[in-house]
Amino acid sequence: MKITQIPTEGYEQVVRCVDPDSGLHAIIAVHSTVLGPSCGGLRMWPYASEEEALYDVLRLARGMTFKSAIAQTGLGGGKAVIIGDPSSKSEALYLAMGRFVDSLDGKYITAEDVNTKVADLEIVRRATRFVSGLSEEDGGSGNPSSYTAYGVYLGLRAALERVFGSDDPKGRSVAVPGVGSVGSDLCRRLVKDGARVIIADCNQQRVDDLVKELGVESVSETEIYTQNVDVVAPCALGAIFDDETIPALRCKIIAGAANNQLKETRHGAELVKRGVLYAPD
Repeated sequence: MKITQIPTEGYEQVVRCVDPDSGLHAIIAVHSTVLGPSCGGLRMWPYASEEEALYDVLRLARGMTFKSAIAQTGLGGGKAVIIGDPSSKSEALYLAMGRFVDSLDGKYITAEDVNTKVADLEIVRRATRFVSGLSEEDGGSGNPSSYTAYGVYLGLRAALERVFGSDDPKGRSVAVPGVGSVGSDLCRRLVKDGARVIIADCNQQRVDDLVKELGVESVSETEIYTQNVDVVAPCALGAIFDDETIPALRCKIIAGAANNQLKETRHGAELVKRGVLYAPD
């Protein structure tokens, strides 16, 4: 296992790990520990390059600093990414990741994120104690997806109140890009409230299952952001609102779970100009 530093301005520590034996290629970014040890999820994604992975983990870690501060958790901001196809997951891979996390000696606490589940974290825990979100049977908080979805649901209702004068989702239309654990839970809550829901996802099976279960509509991933709806609730990956997608929006509100939805900070001003209320993740 080879661990090397990646000097990065504005970050306390950024490190890469390459472990040929397990196939691990990962990056941990610690943005700030001013308020406590950094905490953030462990994402596994088939990034096209290390540069792409670094771009993602830096944005995610910085976002966690602000989230932790706002929620007064006593934690700082950090994040980790594994570069690789989730279908190649293995016990050896996550054990190596655990050793990588442990090498920071508590400066970073890992947790669940895209393509890393509680079962994966149980393996990580065998190599380090700096893990959160373990199963309830083991004294942890378990899968956080339902709590995340409920928080997004409440935020979406607050945004409806702000824009339309009522927080009732009944009769409102919501486009949900990304229907994994969080997105699908959000859809169930909205459909129960009487909202019209349109979905899209890179996993067609997820889409088909949810259409069958809830009777929601579905469109392609390229069409989902251009739907004429009251709300777009992104629940997939971030950096989706940019110079190309913003002009195509036909909604009044953006309120979803996806991290770092704006490609650049200036895109927030673009949404303001267009009269779109943005409720950050």
